[in-house]
Formats: sequence, C-alpha cells, structure tokens
Amino acid sequence: MLLLALDTATPAVTVALHDGTAVVAASSQVDARRHGELLLPAVDRVLAEAGTGLDAVTGVVVGIGPGPYTGLRVGLMTADTFGLALGVPVHGVCTLDGLAYAAEVDEGPFVVATDARRKEVYWARYSDSRTRVTEPSVDRPADIADQVAGLPAVGAGALLYPETFPEARGPEHVSAAALAALAAERLAAGVELPVPRPLYLRRPDAQVPKNYKVVTPK
Repeated sequence: MLLLALDTATPAVTVALHDGTAVVAASSQVDARRHGELLLPAVDRVLAEAGTGLDAVTGVVVGIGPGPYTGLRVGLMTADTFGLALGVPVHGVCTLDGLAYAAEVDEGPFVVATDARRKEVYWARYSDSRTRVTEPSVDRPADIADQVAGLPAVGAGALLYPETFPEARGPEHVSAAALAALAAERLAAGVELPVPRPLYLRRPDAQVPKNYKVVTPK
C-alpha cells in the first residue's frame, strides 16, 4: 500500500505519503490564497523525499472538507485527476476528522472547529480522536456556545473565538499525514471511506452580480 494524501480545505496546503504502516514523507504550507499554485509542487516534493514515483501510488486520500469552495475544490479535483490517471481508488476523509485524529487532547469529548470566514466556524463534536458524534456544521460561534461549553476545542476556528472556545488548542490546521494515517487505519479495518465529494455546507462566497449588463452582438 502506498497512499497519497492531500488536503486544501483549510489555509494549509498539505500532502503526505503513507505506506500502510507509517508516514514516509510529508509537506505542509499555510497560504490561503495559493492552493492551486502550491499543491502540485508539494506532491513532487513529497514523492522526491520518499524516493518514489507517482506510478507507485496505490490509492489517493483527499480531505473533503468542510471548507471554502475555492480552496476545497483544488484538492478534490487534483485527487480525482490522479485517481483517473493512475487507475487507483480515491478515498474521502472529513477534514475535521483529520484534525481530531491529530488532536492534542488526552481524552474526549471535545470539539474541532475550523475557520469558515464570515465570522463563522465549521465544527463537529467528537467522543474521542477517532469518533465523530455529530455531523459537520457551519455556525456563528456565539450560536453554539451552549453546545460546546466546557469542552476542549481544536483548530483555527476555535483559536479565533476564545470567548466561545476558552480551551482552544492545536493543531491549528489539518495535516495530510494525519489524514493518511487515519485512512490507512480505517482501510485496514475494512471500514468503507466516504466518496470524494465536497462538504461545502453553504453557497460559495463568489456570486454572479445582480442586474449586470448583457452585451449581445448587433
């Protein structure tokens, strides 16, 4: 087994290779505006570090969000392209699950929250680092204060809103290394992973202008 994992659902552009036992190479860069520019060079860098080629990959793992529309689709489209070109399966993993798996929390329950912009967070609740007990949601922090009160919280969204998440901690962003390790563990246990389809949870930020002028040929 050689899994290529990648995620662009958060400001981190993150890639890793996992051989079914351990992570053999990984790369993460934080830049919310350059997902498309940074992702493929990161893949090349990780393959070079591992001393292997893309043709050795037996499966692709991709973070399916939730995340902002523009960044999230970069990873998903790249994963689909690799899967088609290599003829290998593409497995989805919830980005929040990857953060939970790498969480610096001794025991549950706890919350994972990432920045959803618009003064909102993407979040879910976990009973432990491998078990999510709520579906991912997008909300204003103040609106979920009662639901998360007294719980440790992981992720950039939690760190942004200490009044709602006073026990916030790292990691701030997801790592492909954690996604790959979680996917390898679940695949080895015979768990069926989600299809690689995006969890947008809301409409994209970009909108078609209203009342724009249509120019037609005379």
